[in-house]
Amino acid sequence: MAGHSQFKNIMHRKGAADAKRSKLFAKLAREITVSAKLGLPDPKMNARLRLAIQNARAENMPKDNVDRAIKKAMGSDGENYDEIRYEGYGPGGVAVVVEALTDNRNRTASAVRSYFTKSGGALGETGAVSFMFDHVGEIVYKLTAGSPDAVMEAAIEAGAEDVQSDADGHVVYASFENLGEVAKALEDTIGEAASVKAIWKPQNLVPVDEEKAAALLRLIDSLDDDDDVQAVYTNFDIPEDVLQKLAAA
Repeated sequence: MAGHSQFKNIMHRKGAADAKRSKLFAKLAREITVSAKLGLPDPKMNARLRLAIQNARAENMPKDNVDRAIKKAMGSDGENYDEIRYEGYGPGGVAVVVEALTDNRNRTASAVRSYFTKSGGALGETGAVSFMFDHVGEIVYKLTAGSPDAVMEAAIEAGAEDVQSDADGHVVYASFENLGEVAKALEDTIGEAASVKAIWKPQNLVPVDEEKAAALLRLIDSLDDDDDVQAVYTNFDIPEDVLQKLAAA
């Protein structure tokens, strides 16, 4: 199981807490605001905004929150956010890619560096580990979207590169450049996806023992708890029994 998928499953369990949901909504709202500011505030005319709103809906974010985030982008006195990618190594030599949206580069860089240092890892330069990942589009569907064969057929017709189906649902991968086109074609065929986004997909996985896994998950939690961090991707491979033990701790 890929590192970012394992992490997503962990966060799904933790997401039941109100505090986590509030923080998630804030991050989704920030992405909507940035998307609306970079293009038109109309999702029909702005593909990135449309995807941001779709992902917000998938997390049951209230429509009022979405509308406020869009209006915030239209205000002349709204914050200006920079998109920054941080890269480094976590415990056990695991590669970590961090995506952030910040209105204060110095604050975010200092915070991210401290998380890596405290975990026994090290923050590197841009490009230090991203070559170990493929920057691709990820389109997630629930099981109810159809059988694995039906989703595979639709994905092939839409121009996707790969499909993985399991008990949690279907994950369709597309090239970063064709993400919007593939997502739209799939929507026309099998309906709206649960989420559509660009991700850093690890090319190979790094085995991590229980001790290093605990430190690594603390690093990921610290990063995720930071208001400026939008997403975290890693290439760890933690045995399922260890992952379950740590998640229950």
